Amino acid sequence: MTVTTDVRDTIAALRRQVADLHAELPRNQLVVWTAGNVSARVPGRDLLVIKPSGVSYEKITPDAMVVTDLDGVLVDGELSPSSDTAAHAYVYKHMPRVGGVVHTHSTYATAWAARGEAIPCVLTMIADEFGGEIPVGPFALIGDDSIGRGIVETLREHRSPAVLMRNHGVFTVGRDAKSAVKAAVMCEDVARTVHISRQLGAPVPIEQHHIDSLYDRYQNVYGQEPAK
Repeated sequence: MTVTTDVRDTIAALRRQVADLHAELPRNQLVVWTAGNVSARVPGRDLLVIKPSGVSYEKITPDAMVVTDLDGVLVDGELSPSSDTAAHAYVYKHMPRVGGVVHTHSTYATAWAARGEAIPCVLTMIADEFGGEIPVGPFALIGDDSIGRGIVETLREHRSPAVLMRNHGVFTVGRDAKSAVKAAVMCEDVARTVHISRQLGAPVPIEQHHIDSLYDRYQNVYGQEPAK
């Protein structure tokens, strides 16, 4: 597959967006060194834009971003794609509504992943953004689409845009890359708060009908209406 002229402007814009969004990961203390990545689906094409492997955040530029197909094969770019590309590609291939994927090793959320424990829905913010508990996905090795399969199998059964992959870290999805980054930031925030609350005692769960009401309001009413 090649990048045709009619999609080059779209890819150029996504390269800029994905490069800019990577700055949010260290800014929100979600990653260290070169770990973590953001990707975006190229609308209408079986392509994605993602961070290259092993490049420091200080050196991330739009030109450094690479384009692969949904098998993780490099299509455009000078550098090797992220080692997590196969996982991102699998998600895009099997979850058509997903437009952005993020992977982090944020401290508190990854601590929950290390325990193989879901983050319970004990905060209105969790109900709002995640629609219930933040689930745990299976252990999977890096290098092929095993992680992607675990993400898809887990999130298909949940409203959550985040999954804690056991013994690994956090993956989030969204309608676009910015939404997926937001979910990653919020996942770490609630993971920290719930951890602290457990040091004080047993957190009080929110009843399911309240979770449903909070989720519906946040997803469909909260915020500003699009400009007409």
